[in-house]
Amino acid sequence: MSGRDGRDVYEYALLRVVPRVERGECFNAGVLVYCRAKSFVAARTHLDEGKLRALDPAADAAGVRAALRAVEGVCAGGAAAGQAASDDAGRRFRWLIAPRSTVVQPGPVHTGLTADPEAEVERLLDLLVR
Repeated sequence: MSGRDGRDVYEYALLRVVPRVERGECFNAGVLVYCRAKSFVAARTHLDEGKLRALDPAADAAGVRAALRAVEGVCAGGAAAGQAASDDAGRRFRWLIAPRSTVVQPGPVHTGLTADPEAEVERLLDLLVR
């Protein structure tokens, strides 16, 4: 839905790393952004290994990085999206924000307005993750 000022509604969710699911401790490691009006979905990630090691010194950093890259791949579509490759941007976003009990988990969905969803991904990553 576009507003008069040229901005569109978008939705976003943080990607959280929960190194030990049974403890429930987490930190932000990425952001997912979806803008229906632009058929746009993207994820950007940044893993802070210091935070990861503080919560679990034995954590598999390479495995967490692979999980975060997989989310970016699903958003990008194409061969990197696997079975989701033929899904539209909205379906890929909804699948990625579905609750799961894994080391990388989506947070709640929030909304906003933007004229540039791509720039919004970077802004949110800087503000909420880095």
